[in-house]
Amino acid sequence: MKYDRNRALLQTSIPGLPEPRRGKVRDIYDLGDQLLLVASDRISAFDCVMPNGIPDKGKVLTQISLFWFELMNWMPNHLISADPADFPAPARALAADLAGRSMLVKKARNLPVECIARGYLVGSGWKEYGESGTVCGLKLRPGYAQAAKLDAPIYTPSSKAELGEHDENIPFEKTVEMVGEKTAAELRDNTLRLYTTAADYAAAKGILIADTKFEFGLDTDGTMILIDEVLTPDSSRFWPAELYTTGANPPSLDKQFVRDWLESVKFNKRPPAPELPDEVVVKTQEKYLEALRSLAGRSL
Repeated sequence: MKYDRNRALLQTSIPGLPEPRRGKVRDIYDLGDQLLLVASDRISAFDCVMPNGIPDKGKVLTQISLFWFELMNWMPNHLISADPADFPAPARALAADLAGRSMLVKKARNLPVECIARGYLVGSGWKEYGESGTVCGLKLRPGYAQAAKLDAPIYTPSSKAELGEHDENIPFEKTVEMVGEKTAAELRDNTLRLYTTAADYAAAKGILIADTKFEFGLDTDGTMILIDEVLTPDSSRFWPAELYTTGANPPSLDKQFVRDWLESVKFNKRPPAPELPDEVVVKTQEKYLEALRSLAGRSL
């Protein structure tokens, strides 16, 4: 296991298991018909992985995902167990490192679409709206302010990029070409139902979910299942309702704080990324932990 000086877990290695495939955040161990997903404390922004991490971030991502899997269990998902006692013996030997940040999951055939739901006009969507009155090519009515709530949530899929590359927005018609009409419609409908359910729940807890992305796969029976992380600070914009205002980017409980710092130092958005200063690390950790407490009512 590789930790940084703040005890953020940057990389895992489990003797007795094959070396994992490393994503921006997760180390993925192939166990045959199952996968062991380990959420590290790595953090990425602008598709670049930072050289240092955010302590406990991987645990927050895992615990929030587990919460949503349980809350929205009408949607089949890939979870088998998050208890290290159920993991293969080599992983059980490292239970202290893996506890709280790991999931044993079904192996699925990943569908090649990032499924994004937007409930508020912010980020790249706001920029495009200002230029053309559209978001990802979808025409919106005039008169929205920055960060305004949309009349209804919209579905804006994108392609899945390889590590170090950028996702690209794609029209719904392109997803039909990629996965077929029935599956494309199912992706859209599941995305909007999941988002609406979560947004309504979170609003009652004082959190606005501005947007989020989901990933789906097909299990061995061909059933669509929810995979990867779900409604976390890495995959979503969370705004405390009490601080929400239009006309600017509201304060958020996610990695926007890291993005803002990178913009302030004029990061060119290409690797290698600069090391995050301790004050950015601490503040970001606080935001992730607050998201867990507010949404799931849990602490680490």
